[in-house]
Amino acid sequence: MDAITASPTLSLGKFDWTITDVIDERESETPYVFGKLAKYAKDGHATVIDEKSKSQVDADVPNLLIASSPFLYLPEFSGIAYLHVWNQVEEQVFTRRFKSIIEEAYGRFFVHCDIEAVADYETFTARLRKLDVVNEIKAKVQPPNPMFGRLWAGLNQYIDERNAEEVQVKEKASTKMGLNSSLVELMEQLLESPDYEPDEPPAIGDAAILMAADGYGKGQVSGLEDGTLVFVKTSDARKSFVYSRDPVPTELASKVEALFIAITKERDMKH
Repeated sequence: MDAITASPTLSLGKFDWTITDVIDERESETPYVFGKLAKYAKDGHATVIDEKSKSQVDADVPNLLIASSPFLYLPEFSGIAYLHVWNQVEEQVFTRRFKSIIEEAYGRFFVHCDIEAVADYETFTARLRKLDVVNEIKAKVQPPNPMFGRLWAGLNQYIDERNAEEVQVKEKASTKMGLNSSLVELMEQLLESPDYEPDEPPAIGDAAILMAADGYGKGQVSGLEDGTLVFVKTSDARKSFVYSRDPVPTELASKVEALFIAITKERDMKH
């Protein structure tokens, strides 16, 4: 949050990037930090009207704003919501630039920042359901902060006991029978009832995908769909919502908080 409120400016390619219009409400009843990831050109050019000649002419415009993506960070959930700006600040561009700015704020010294997608369970489950066979499961997960999912609590405990910063899991089946995965069943049962308790703890591969789907890493399931090899990523089913492109920060904070509360209830996540 300190890095957001005092962000550096990065020059990347033809454009500069920084965070503007910051509103720091971390001490409020609903703590949040609001800002706008700004993409601009130091030596900008724009078309203006020359009133004397009644013609359109090119003019130099220093620090010309190219695009701006408002975002809101909620420390209670370690969660962030941001605007996808088509052809300018797309989802992957936002995550890369935000990461770079936060790390640069501390000279890239002993600091690391990543934004991982929270997957929409219904979308992700529907996509997995189409697979006839699951041939491979792989995931890269990090310790959760501050919440964890009950169904992958065992994996969370393992990461904590090992004092690991990152754990990678990969399972692969070479036979046509595929892996014995209960991932779809687990997610369907959770959607039906957040209190669902399986007879046995989920296998490590399934737990890792669930952990990644909850926003603590990246996960991918590959398998056969009508004989064709298909890759299903947790990031492809990211949670999203429609909102104003020029939001009122307090109203956006209420909206985002409600969404994160709904996610924690849906998945029975704990502190």
